[in-house]
Amino acid sequence: MTDGRIPTARLGATGPEAGVQGLGCMGMSFAYGPADAKESRATLERALELGVTLFDTADAYGRGENERFLSPFFRANRDAVVIATKFALSIPPDEPTRRIIRNDPPYIRQAVEASLKRLDVDVIDLYYMHRRDVNVPIEETVGTMAELVREGKVKHLGLSEVTAGELRAAQAVHPIAAVQSEWSLFSRDIEANVVPAARELGVALVPYSPLGRGFLTGSFTNADKDLTADDVRRQQPRFTGENAAANVALLEPVRTVAEAHGASLGQIALAWVQQQASVHGLPVVPIPGTRKPTRVEENVRAATIELTKDELAVLEPIAGQVAGDRYADMTFASAGRE
Repeated sequence: MTDGRIPTARLGATGPEAGVQGLGCMGMSFAYGPADAKESRATLERALELGVTLFDTADAYGRGENERFLSPFFRANRDAVVIATKFALSIPPDEPTRRIIRNDPPYIRQAVEASLKRLDVDVIDLYYMHRRDVNVPIEETVGTMAELVREGKVKHLGLSEVTAGELRAAQAVHPIAAVQSEWSLFSRDIEANVVPAARELGVALVPYSPLGRGFLTGSFTNADKDLTADDVRRQQPRFTGENAAANVALLEPVRTVAEAHGASLGQIALAWVQQQASVHGLPVVPIPGTRKPTRVEENVRAATIELTKDELAVLEPIAGQVAGDRYADMTFASAGRE
């Protein structure tokens, strides 16, 4: 880092330049219990000061509320930020907890117009397909997304939770800047096929939940006991019951490495993800989520930590020992289709 700011990386062969760590903004208005709007705004400002320029949201986060919340910050810093948002998760008005995956062209066009309006911007820097609807050919979906680029509504395209085959098919239609998938010390399934394909095609990886939704930081040990009733982590198998108890024990090697560096558990977990760029030979820009300026400061310091080969070896077995899937329904993730 120079002057406290993180370095940058290019997202894909022709994608935007962004700080090597982004910010996941979902929790500022959705999923992880109550948030303080003033503190969240301060978090956004502090992140930008530290060189975090990729800000990630989606139309499904709070049924558009997250995009609306971020809009004033984006407008005030338009030339300094890379705005990433997503489409594909439709929420029925009478069933607010249900998600319907849609990738059809009419829905995409409806979604992008709604996001542009909520964000109050003329163009979206990075537009992701949030989840894959297997009933719509991906060539058709990406073809419509490519039309949005030609029309000036979107600058770059991204995909989330796709298989290697889906990525290759999409890239044949239009350049893909980034693939967003879960990647952490607890979740490494994408390394088998998706990461090699991304490297070959010149596509960046944008890991979401690089801190294991907070579990890798030690901030909670059992979702049922430690989190509020409206927190989505209470529905994720690895964070509850016997699974949670087993997974807490897996933090011990992370703690050992952290003590050697005078770092936090979260910083080591993030440093591991960031170091996968050199391990696998492709751009990796994780998007840890937080609502606190002090956490942003802690997270970006992870970009300065270099783990030794011995430390990487100590951390290597963790993912294979994790109890419980990352979703109750793994068809929601690429690993369920590989």
